[in-house]
Amino acid sequence: QVRVVESGGGLVQAGGSLRLSCAAFEKIFSIEDMGWYRQAPGKQRELVAAITRSGTTNYADSVKGRFTISRDNAKNTVYLQMNYLKPEDTAVYYCNVHETPGFVSWGQGTQVTVSS
Repeated sequence: QVRVVESGGGLVQAGGSLRLSCAAFEKIFSIEDMGWYRQAPGKQRELVAAITRSGTTNYADSVKGRFTISRDNAKNTVYLQMNYLKPEDTAVYYCNVHETPGFVSWGQGTQVTVSS
């Protein structure tokens, strides 16, 4: 239902940091869960981190302790702070937005490349 726009991807050295942003525009209903997925070449899309409207978070084991998800409900925006990046984090990162009464929207994806 909503239009999802991501930003913040790019090329970074291993050990570096990036901050991804995802804003939901043209909202009609209330936004509930928001999250980040990623898909590396030759692999299935996987959940990276998710956050509920109330702030409960969920992280993939591979990123826990390095990544932090947060949101600004007033701006309908979710962020992913990525620290201590590894080459294994290289993937296209997709923003996911769940909107009541059950709509699911995806961003176009933003490329994150981590060099050795």
